[in-house]
Amino acid sequence: MAVYILSNRKIVRHKGEKADSFSNDEYSIPNFRIAKCDFDTYKEPAAAAKKKKDYTNRNILNYKLFSEPEKQGYEDVLEVLQSEKGIKTSTLTANNLGGTQRLFYELYKNMSSTKDRSDVLIFIHGYAYDFDDELKAIIDLKKLFIDNPASPVEHILFVSWPASSSIVPLTYFDDKASSINSGSSLMRLFYFYTQFLKDIFSNRDLAPCNQRIHLMAHSMGNRVLQSMLYSLKRENILRVIDQVLLLNADVTYKVFEDSEDSFNKLPLLANRVSIYLNRKDTILGISQFTKNILTPRLGKNGPGDIEKFKDIVSVIDCTLAEDDVLNSFKYEVGNHWGYLSSSMVQKDIFQNLYGVDKNLITGRSKNNEYTFTIIS
Repeated sequence: MAVYILSNRKIVRHKGEKADSFSNDEYSIPNFRIAKCDFDTYKEPAAAAKKKKDYTNRNILNYKLFSEPEKQGYEDVLEVLQSEKGIKTSTLTANNLGGTQRLFYELYKNMSSTKDRSDVLIFIHGYAYDFDDELKAIIDLKKLFIDNPASPVEHILFVSWPASSSIVPLTYFDDKASSINSGSSLMRLFYFYTQFLKDIFSNRDLAPCNQRIHLMAHSMGNRVLQSMLYSLKRENILRVIDQVLLLNADVTYKVFEDSEDSFNKLPLLANRVSIYLNRKDTILGISQFTKNILTPRLGKNGPGDIEKFKDIVSVIDCTLAEDDVLNSFKYEVGNHWGYLSSSMVQKDIFQNLYGVDKNLITGRSKNNEYTFTIIS
């Protein structure tokens, strides 16, 4: 089990600390830095501890930033893996690897060391998260997707982008700009990953792990994904993702149309795409009527014409799903966090991640070839 943070937040050294940290500032840097979360020493804090003003940064969850790589490319990763297999002699070890080299090395080692499911979930959060909020979200995601035996996920890559810490409406536009910058950084990371696959698996001594990688984006995290897709050239896209789950997506309902040239690339990237929507989503309703010039949102109204993608893209209507896991005022009124608040939505997501045929997933009714409704 491993949880990583991929962030283009500014790096700072807090007073009294000996290690670099990610900043809470609403400022993005051009490239992602990578950190690994330490759950070996994690202890669930008491309610009193959570109320303290010093319940920030590593007091929430400890993590360690990877060093930057000594050189670019993945030749050193290949050399370390060959040395560990006894194929060649080298003085290099995993400790010489930094950045994405270390990330991809560790994931490959972990995912190829078992015959059981050892899936990776890439998660992109939404609007109004500072870094402390992200650390709390990581803890929740680990409980939901790693600790839960109903889920095939064993590793999480949490994409941290510097959203505003305030829910004041004007900060929405700051988040839109930040999401665009973060999408460009994520695009470079995607290219690094495809280069890793080419460099490593062109060698016959190393076999693919045959595990699965999934991508999940919530709310405005879909705009980060959209920015990445804008930048991807079709001829460079490899189908390296199994399931893509678009949760309460705060993007226009037209994103799958050729004129947008963004989400219409997802069928090239993934085996299956699932759009989870809630027609009572208050947050997306506010987004539509106050910030997006009355443009219907994908996560509330569903997509426009996706007939040509019907074999790959599914729409799952969660409007009738009960908030039986988390039922506070925020969740019941917002109708925006079904993946956290509803066991019915969670069960549907888990079956999706396991790759169950869309027509055989339990707990949903079929409306047409590609549209379903979650039912009790």
